[in-house]
Amino acid sequence: MTTFTADTEPTTGPASTSAGARPVLRALIRRPLTAISLAFLLLVIIAVIAAPLIAPDQPLTTNFDNVLQGPSLHHLLGTDELGRDILTRLLYGGRVTLVVTAEACAVAIFCGTTAGLVAGIRAGWTDAVIGRTADVLMAMPAIIILLVVLAVFHENLYAAMLAFGLILSAGPYRVVRAATITVRHELYIDAARVAGLPGRSIMLRHLLPRVTGPVIIQAALVSAVALVTGTGLAFLGLGTQPPNPSWGSMVAEAASAIDQQQWFLVPTGGIIALTVLALGLIGDGVRDAIADSWAADGAQQPAGPVRRRARAALSAQDRQPEQPDPAALLSVRSVTVDVVGKGSPVTVVDSVSFDIKPGEAFGLVGESGCGKTMTARALMGLLPAGARVAGGRIVFDGTELTGLAPAEMARMRGKRIAMISQEPLVSLDPTWRVGNLIAESARRHEELGRRQARARVLELLELVGIANPARTARLYPHELSGGMAQRAALARALTGRPQLLIADEPTTALDATVQAEVLDLLRQIQKTEQMSILLVTHDWGVVADLCTRAMVMYAGQVVEQAEIGAVFATPLHPYTAGLLDANPVLAEPRTRLNAIPGSVPLPGTWPTGCRFSPRCSYVTDECRGQPVALAQFGGDRSARCLHSDEVVVSRS
Repeated sequence: MTTFTADTEPTTGPASTSAGARPVLRALIRRPLTAISLAFLLLVIIAVIAAPLIAPDQPLTTNFDNVLQGPSLHHLLGTDELGRDILTRLLYGGRVTLVVTAEACAVAIFCGTTAGLVAGIRAGWTDAVIGRTADVLMAMPAIIILLVVLAVFHENLYAAMLAFGLILSAGPYRVVRAATITVRHELYIDAARVAGLPGRSIMLRHLLPRVTGPVIIQAALVSAVALVTGTGLAFLGLGTQPPNPSWGSMVAEAASAIDQQQWFLVPTGGIIALTVLALGLIGDGVRDAIADSWAADGAQQPAGPVRRRARAALSAQDRQPEQPDPAALLSVRSVTVDVVGKGSPVTVVDSVSFDIKPGEAFGLVGESGCGKTMTARALMGLLPAGARVAGGRIVFDGTELTGLAPAEMARMRGKRIAMISQEPLVSLDPTWRVGNLIAESARRHEELGRRQARARVLELLELVGIANPARTARLYPHELSGGMAQRAALARALTGRPQLLIADEPTTALDATVQAEVLDLLRQIQKTEQMSILLVTHDWGVVADLCTRAMVMYAGQVVEQAEIGAVFATPLHPYTAGLLDANPVLAEPRTRLNAIPGSVPLPGTWPTGCRFSPRCSYVTDECRGQPVALAQFGGDRSARCLHSDEVVVSRS
């Protein structure tokens, strides 16, 4: 991965926490108990590793003249029942104890994290199988399993702690799975899929950093449990055998001599208690530090349940998909998208058909809730959980996308079809620098080396109109303004030199001046790269500025499609006319805007007849009686209305 080092002060941008590890470390250090615990644990580890250099004696050297002595200048922690130096034996014994603890922790975290990521991403039967396996592990009596392993492997403590790590992995699995399920619905994960990155890369580079906090907390807790269990087994005489030291065996020795010397139990038991306490405090500190670090991030609210009712009947004409246009770059025929829940499937996109020619900018217009974004996501194969393409065909440059294998569809994304969303700051991974995000996509699609990828990043940032590409590449997404972030997202989308760019409300979150700059940029890139654009928007001004043809959607259906000039001059559907009349850009000065009464009905509650009929001023009983078919009006123009003539006359 190409590395960009920040050497500038953050620019003015949306408030956010830094995505790196430094804020978390600073937060940990500011907590006295956590800082002390970290220092103590680090000191113990260093001392144990350096035991041959700092130990005052040899661990097996006996001196029967100094049996069970208290602390002294030569024996800082006293001596045991054979006159051996307690400090020396603690240092050497800690090697075995900490190694088996680290072994169990590593196995538990690796297995649990891997299983949690896979289950959280894949869902379905994979999640079910891994979940049942975790349930079995949690139900196992750990001590009995450990005794069996020790019996089979001749009291090999390393083998026992390996098995114990597998048993403990069920806890981290559940935590990581829950965190993954939450993170996988964020827009920057979808943006990574849109960029054509493989699932393994998304899991390791984008999901794993966001679940690192829970993983660290689980590592601290698992280490504490493993340490107690390992020393407990050694206390029972299972594992390291005398005269070799371990912390557990030394506690057993101290217990056997407690009637002769009570001090012996203090350093042997104290080191175990303090280490376990330090691990617990570190886990609490990491949890609080990460919570503070990400407190500024807005939580992603899951979509609410869709009302489930039987779908309205479709006209026979809409149900029969026509043949795709071989001259079109993208040909969509009668595509229907359903959301599957506990009840009957609910249709959210209903028999949508359109074509986009090579090098053409095509507008998809409608209010929120009309199915525009669902249509765009269906083209990319990125429908949300529970949604599916229930019918129709999607053909891109001669390739049938419907039914395409996930691996083949992943190779299409980013390389041939790219997408940018209306929230660039959300679609960019907050834990990565801008340059690294773009370089990742560039290396994926163009198989570039590190230096070539860096050069490509700077070239793309310059292409999208960023004045100082090198400086911008070193920044995190939260350090960019909205317009700069949208340009960075566009640069990332262009890494694979796509033939089609899907722009989902690309200017909605920007102010008017920046909107104009982004539209000019899209127009310029379309011409220079010979790229087609599908523009999803509700803004007629944006459509008029960029597109040559437009399609209007309402309640999941296409209600009108025509050349831009024809739509503005003579709209054929009352909904199109209402949208034009409600647009302040097209209104006459000092005149009142004519708002469309009511709102778009929810999927599953659509009227049986014309879906716009409850809000339409031209409605008759005939409109309410049965579904209205999409009628052709010559050329590429069509509309779904029984009173198109009246609409034209009323506006002339």
